[in-house]
Amino acid sequence: MTEPDKLIIVEDEPITRSQLEAHFRSAGFEVEVREDGAGLLETILARPVHIILLDIRLPGTDGLTLAREIRTISDVGIILVTSQREQIDKLIGLESGADDYVTKPFDPLELISRARNLLRRVKGQQHQRQRAHVRSFAGYSLDLNRRELTAPDGSSQQLSAGEFQLLFTFIEHAGEVMSRDRIMAKIRNREWYPDDRYIDVLVGQLRRRLGETAASARLVTTIHGTGYLFTPEIS
Repeated sequence: MTEPDKLIIVEDEPITRSQLEAHFRSAGFEVEVREDGAGLLETILARPVHIILLDIRLPGTDGLTLAREIRTISDVGIILVTSQREQIDKLIGLESGADDYVTKPFDPLELISRARNLLRRVKGQQHQRQRAHVRSFAGYSLDLNRRELTAPDGSSQQLSAGEFQLLFTFIEHAGEVMSRDRIMAKIRNREWYPDDRYIDVLVGQLRRRLGETAASARLVTTIHGTGYLFTPEIS
């Protein structure tokens, strides 16, 4: 089941706050409402938030300042909201780190549409950041920073340096038949002899990490007389 998109409304005017909450809930968002920015930064750090609808004129810390503070810790989508009587240059709002800017009174359907457009950008950026340090295949994921392999059942295990280098090499060359010489050059960068069993031993260790044996291997298959093939698609 897909997780709902999470939105925080920071608006001090009760009627406007209630109306916005109702509109976004009916549009399928998971909504949290606040009348000021107290504790907002802590909330963003503590749990996933996709969009913040932020009124500029708030009691305590104003919306522009909050937007700048939020942007130092998070890439969450920020939409600033102000009234027509407030003569604030749109450029100032965007320079504070906000992604979009709307003026009261606004059309709820247009605001929801703009929030969804921003949501697509935010999720795309999050995916790119995740892709930079995580590789996924056949239900497994490999965290490149932590050298941690997570299985389809959610259990995690730390790989040795050799296992990690081997798996990363397979991932980077998935679908290619790789000879032992080529694998050795990638992971050890040293000369070796044809009777060196290092790669075969390392493949055996990696297979056990993946719950496979030589006889049952589906992910790391042996190409007899040539080397090994890593079969899954990578995402």
